[in-house]
Amino acid sequence: MVANERLRDALHRLGMTTAALAEELKVDPKTAERWVATGRPPYARTRQAIAAKLGESERYLWPDAVGKERREQVSESELLHVYPHRSSVPFDLWDRLLDQATEHVDMLVYVGMFMTEKPNLLGTLREKAASGARVRLAFGDRDCSAVMQRSLDEGIGEHTISAKIDQALAFFRPLSDVPGIEIRTHGTVLYNSLYRFDEEMIVNPHVYGKLASHAPALHLRRLDSGDLFNTYADSFDAVWSAAASHTW
Repeated sequence: MVANERLRDALHRLGMTTAALAEELKVDPKTAERWVATGRPPYARTRQAIAAKLGESERYLWPDAVGKERREQVSESELLHVYPHRSSVPFDLWDRLLDQATEHVDMLVYVGMFMTEKPNLLGTLREKAASGARVRLAFGDRDCSAVMQRSLDEGIGEHTISAKIDQALAFFRPLSDVPGIEIRTHGTVLYNSLYRFDEEMIVNPHVYGKLASHAPALHLRRLDSGDLFNTYADSFDAVWSAAASHTW
């Protein structure tokens, strides 16, 4: 069997030995050593305890241990609420998600100007970054064909969204040199706008002929063995990796 290098690395980063892990979980040290050396997965309850102790997801530490059927069942529980329109998402939910975020604040949009209605948004994002959160803001490339096509699809004219992007970037420009905050632009066909706050996310699927505010919104919360949250988080990372740092 192949060693579990992810588990080994997670233990190493915390300065924990397999013997110490075994003592904490009340198992034989040789059993804990096999979890690392041979890749043998623990029982489900033990996997959950180890993942919580190490601050990692069960799925990350043991990618093959959770079956497809179980992942699908868990994924259903990741969906907390469906709103018929993004504009129906309560303001206090947006406030709570942003205020409580400590590690991740990610936004993938073409424009996202409605977020600027939150009082002192720029100051809040600065504070998050100063406290160690990673803030990633991805806006549409105003000149790309995908942005202009989306503007036509919404029935608002070819260059309307491009003009809105200019306004959004002007608003967020004061954050351009803040450590911990990155602003990029992308030219992808955007199937969803994504707003991640640590382990919760608002997904705003785009609907042909509808403004984003009139399209549905999904409130997700990540669970270790689920696939739904990770699907959208992976999508954000894929767009982000191909996006360009914005030049002012």
